[in-house]
Parts: sequence; structure tokens; C-alpha cells
Amino acid sequence: MLVADDDPVSRALLEARLKVWRYEVVLTRDGLEAWHALQQPDAPRLAILDWMMPGMDGLEVCRQLRARAGEPYTYVLLLTSKDAKEDLIEGLHAGADEYLTKPFNAPELDARLRAGRRIVELQSELIAAREALREQATYDSLTRLLNRSAVLEALRRDLIRSRREHGCLAVSMADLDHFKDVNDQFGHAAGDAVLVEVSRRMVSVMRPYDTVGRYGGEEFVLVVPGCNESDALTMMERVRDCIAREPIQLLEGSVSVTMSFGLCSTRSDAPANLDDILRVADGALYEAKKAGRNCVRSSRLGQD
Repeated sequence: MLVADDDPVSRALLEARLKVWRYEVVLTRDGLEAWHALQQPDAPRLAILDWMMPGMDGLEVCRQLRARAGEPYTYVLLLTSKDAKEDLIEGLHAGADEYLTKPFNAPELDARLRAGRRIVELQSELIAAREALREQATYDSLTRLLNRSAVLEALRRDLIRSRREHGCLAVSMADLDHFKDVNDQFGHAAGDAVLVEVSRRMVSVMRPYDTVGRYGGEEFVLVVPGCNESDALTMMERVRDCIAREPIQLLEGSVSVTMSFGLCSTRSDAPANLDDILRVADGALYEAKKAGRNCVRSSRLGQD
């Protein structure tokens, strides 16, 4: 709870009452100080602002808050000795949620703050629900990698960027070898655990700005911007080795897994669309499977 009031007596009365109601109180002495406090990442969600303050009055603080229009929402109660209807309208137009005249009535203040608290709590719940839906639409629920549509969208953005910057881009289609045998021998729960650990290993050896997504089942897409064919081959070999080097420890026992990689590299002087890139990468993956699996095969557009 933020309190902004230049009158020390009024400020002390508010603080005492709010602490009785178990609010944590942030005290400010003028509008500028209040505005600074309300811009902090952990700013209070409830604010009581005196109308008349030096530097920046309560109305201007309200206007600045609403102009910012960010999240989370700050519930503002305007406190003033003005009681004309025109003043009430002006305060609400400035963005105040409530209006209370001085000297404040404690039960009325309590009721209005309870209503404000319900509003900010409801908004928090709505934001959490929205973010949960966004996560479901973006990430694979098992591996926590980007899902198919999200990784393809990331690839599309990187492809556009590489064209604009006249750079290069490499894309790999990767598939776990003989994954059905893992499910058959250890069960699907163990198979899920293998997918989770393989995903973790892939991410651990790639660069922060690379992208890894689950394409479907045991197949993955890896996007490595700014890499030519040689560099991308080196990177995919590093990923392949990280997966194959150590067995994965399961409750049912340890299992050794390997992965095959098909790589497509593009250059700015050889324009390509997303479908062509995936087709070439998938063809290179097929060649890796034919070559005995647990290897990387590369192809450039126009070679097939």
C-alpha cells in the first residue's frame, strides 16, 4: 500500500490505521516521490494519493499511471478536502478508481480498500490464467521445449532475419534412434523420461540464442542462426555426442540412446522458404538413418 501525502499529520494517521488493518505501508511525501515509487518493479498495487501535493499532484500521478497502461494494474484512491461534484468527476477522469474526502471515515476507507484489493487480486488471477494459456500454446507439456507451431514460427523469424542481415542459417531435423524399443522394453513413462533428458542435453550444449523444439513424437527441430554448414556440422556433432556419451539413468534401469541428425544450411545468396528447408533437412535425416544412425548428414538447398 502506497500513501502519498505532504501533510505529516494526515500521513501518520493513515499509516497507523493501515497497519491496524495489516497493510504494508510505503510512505511518500509528495507526488514526485510517489510517482517514482509506483514505477518500481515491486510497486504497491494499492495507492492512496492526496490531491494537493507539491511537485506533482495526485491527479497528475493518476494520469501518468493510466497513460503508462502497463501491468499489473494499480488501484488508486484519491484523498482530498474537495467535495464538489465537478471535483469528483475530474478525479475519476484522471484515472482514480475511488474518491474519499478528508477527514476520512475509517470504516468507509476500509470498505473501499477491500474493494480495491479484490480488483487487483482478480486481475492477478486473470494474468496468471492468460500466461498459463500462452504457455500451453507455446511449449510442449512434457519436454518444456517449444512445440511444433512455436518452433516453426521461431524458424520463420530467424529466416527473415538472416535474409535481412545477409547472413546464414542452419536447421536440423533430429530423431531418436530405435525409440520404440525404449517404450517396448521399459514402458511409456520411461520413454517420457528419456525424451525429457534428451531435451535437457540438447539445450545444455547449444547457444542461448539457438532454438530447440519438439516437432512431434521423438523428432526435434534445431535452429542455429549465423552458422555456415561447417560450423553447424560441428555443433550438431557436439549435440549428438552429448546424447550418446552417457546412458540415461531411469528407475527401471539405465538405457543408452542415440540420435540421428539431418542438416540443411542456407546462405543469403540462395533464398529459401521454410518448407524447402524442412524438406531438405528431413531428406538429410533419412540419409543419416540409412548410414547406420547416430550420425549427422548435411545437405544444401539445390543438391537434392
